[in-house]
Amino acid sequence: MSSTNIAVVTGAGSGIGRAIALAFAEQGTTVVAADLNLDAAKQTAEQNTTIVPMSVDVADRTTVDALRDAVHAEVGVPDILVNAAGWDRTDQFLNATTEFAEKVVAINYLGPVHMASAFLPGMVEAAKGDGWQGGRVINLASDAGRVGSSGESIYAGAKGGVIALSKSLAREMARHQITVNAVCPGPTDTPLFQAQSDKLKEALVKAIPFRRLARPDEVAAPVLFFASAAASFITGQVISVSGGLTMAG
Repeated sequence: MSSTNIAVVTGAGSGIGRAIALAFAEQGTTVVAADLNLDAAKQTAEQNTTIVPMSVDVADRTTVDALRDAVHAEVGVPDILVNAAGWDRTDQFLNATTEFAEKVVAINYLGPVHMASAFLPGMVEAAKGDGWQGGRVINLASDAGRVGSSGESIYAGAKGGVIALSKSLAREMARHQITVNAVCPGPTDTPLFQAQSDKLKEALVKAIPFRRLARPDEVAAPVLFFASAAASFITGQVISVSGGLTMAG
């Protein structure tokens, strides 16, 4: 795809989302760095002049629609949408409250649903115009959604939903030349991971064949691939970035 693309990246204030936003910006893409924490999004934008910071709560459809309206008015109709915002807290399923479960699902599953619902109509309409090269939607799921993860049952269920959503949307969007794919990170060196207990962090690192965490930029790499012209005939696919921790069929 050309260097004049517009990408919207949620969760771009830190971690994997920030790495994705910066990677797109480095190749000349205009990036909307959307995050619940606007100050964090602004910090991302300070690192590259092609990044525009905006606020969004992906769990709240009203703010998602407001983001869409602002993006269309101030930047343009994006041809790349990356749903990277996510949240979790590790604990046993039997300790989970209804409020916790609803928050996990609202952010990790309904967030991508809201964003796709808000932005895809504009992308579909753009597909009718001359010079359309095909839109890209990339959802950040998790290997927890492919193989399960003890202490993350609700999160794993939500991310499994993201994988199924990605495959189903890929079928529906193919007629509009819009691809939809999913990237599943394993344990990655992000603020969310560092908030876990030392015991859990050590156990996860030992379980990874490479014996280290992924770097956020290593997760960003396949996102950029799915957004590139090289992936123009790839849709409905799921790729894991886990250092061999999970090898799902």
